Amino acid sequence: MSRVSESTSSTLQYRFDGPEDAPVLILGASLGTTWHMWDRQIPDLTRHWRVFRFDMPGHGGAPAHPCGSVGELADRLLATLDGLGVQRFGYAGCAFGGAIGAELALRHPQRVASLALIAASPRFGTADEFRQRGVIVRSNGLDPIARSAPDRWFTPGFAAAQPAITDWAVQMVRTTDPGCYIAACEALAAFDVRAELGRIGIPTLVLVGSEDQVTGQGEARTLVAGIPDSRLAVVPGASHLAPVEQPAAVTDLLVRHFSTAWQETQAAITPPPVKPVLSPKPVAPTAPMAEIAAAEQPEAVVGTGRPDPYEAGIKVRREVLGDAHVDRVLASADDFSGDFQELITRYAWGEVWNRPGLDRRSRSCVTLTALVAGGHLDELAFHTRAALRNGLTPAEIKEVLLQAAVYCGVPAANSAFRVAQTVIREETTPPE
Repeated sequence: MSRVSESTSSTLQYRFDGPEDAPVLILGASLGTTWHMWDRQIPDLTRHWRVFRFDMPGHGGAPAHPCGSVGELADRLLATLDGLGVQRFGYAGCAFGGAIGAELALRHPQRVASLALIAASPRFGTADEFRQRGVIVRSNGLDPIARSAPDRWFTPGFAAAQPAITDWAVQMVRTTDPGCYIAACEALAAFDVRAELGRIGIPTLVLVGSEDQVTGQGEARTLVAGIPDSRLAVVPGASHLAPVEQPAAVTDLLVRHFSTAWQETQAAITPPPVKPVLSPKPVAPTAPMAEIAAAEQPEAVVGTGRPDPYEAGIKVRREVLGDAHVDRVLASADDFSGDFQELITRYAWGEVWNRPGLDRRSRSCVTLTALVAGGHLDELAFHTRAALRNGLTPAEIKEVLLQAAVYCGVPAANSAFRVAQTVIREETTPPE
C-alpha cells in the first residue's frame, strides 16, 4: 500500500509503502534530495517492512517551513509519527538524513529499534563551509550548487554512464526552496555530536561508499569508533549517494542489518495496537543544545552574581565571524592582548550582540554603518563577510553603504565600497 501526505508547519511531508501490519522502517534523504533517492530500495524493503519516507521542508514540493536545527527536524519527524500512531521504528538516513538519525538515537533512544547511518558524519565539515554555502545560495540561487551536485554525489564513471540520473540529481537541487536549503546549511553548521557518540546504545550500521569524497571512510570510522554497538560496511564503486549509485549492495546491507535487529527486538517494535487519536497532544520539543550547554556552565562570575557571558559570546562570535577568523585572532593573542580578546568576547559578543532587541541582520547594518563612519576598513572587511553570513544580500549591503554615504561622507563611503566589493566578490563567487 502506498499513501502520501503533505506537511504542516509542525510536521513533514511523507509517504508510506508496504503492508500496514509490518514494522515501520524510516528512510531519511540527504540535503538537496527527495524521498525518491530511495526508489530503488523500495521493492525489496517493502517485503519486510512498512517503509516511511519523508521530505525535508522545501524539498520535493514540500511546504517551505524552514528548520533551523537538526533537532527541530527530528522533532517534526516525531510529531508526524505521533500523529500516525507510530511509536517504535528502524531508521536509515543518508548524509543529512543520517544526522537526523543520530539526533533521534541520542535524544529519543526508546523510539529507535535499530539505526543505519549512510554517508554520515558526527560533524559535517566545518561551520564555515556550510555558512559559506548559504552565502552563495543567497547571492546566486541554487543553480551553482545544483550544477556541481553530480561531482559531489557520484563517481565520474557513473555520472558519465547515467546521464538521466545525473540530470535528475541536478533538477532535484534546482527545485529545492532556497530559504529551506540555507536553513539546512545552518543546521549542519551547528551539528556536532562527536562527544556524544558513546551514548548511542542502538545497534548501528555505518555504511560508506569507497569513493565518497564528501563524508568518506575517515568520518565513517570515527562513527564506528565512537558508537559501542556498531559495524562498518564499505560499498565498492560508490560515492556519496551510495543508495542511488549501488542500490543492490546498499539494499542487501540494509535488509541484513534491520532483519537482525528486528529478530532481537520484535516484541518492542510491534506493541499492541493503539486506538487512533484524533487530536494527539503535542510532544514537548527537545531542549536546544544551546540551552543544554548553557545549563552546564557556571551560574555566575565569582563576586558579581551575574552569569558569565563568555561562553555565549564565543558562540555568537564564531557564528557571525566564522571559526577560521576567530581561531586566527585567538591564536595570535598573547599576554599583552589576551585580556582584550576576552573583553571583546564577553561584552561585545556575549552582552551586546547576544541581546534580543535586534536580530543579527539589523546588528550587521548598524555595525557596517559605524565602521564606515569611523573609517575602520579592516574591520569593515570581516564584518562585510559577517553581514553576508547573517543573511544580508549584496544588494542590501549596497543600500547600507549608500545610506552611509549621505550621513558619514562620500570619501568614507568610497573607501567602504571598494572594500565591500572585494569581499562580496570573494564570498559569493561559486567554486569552479
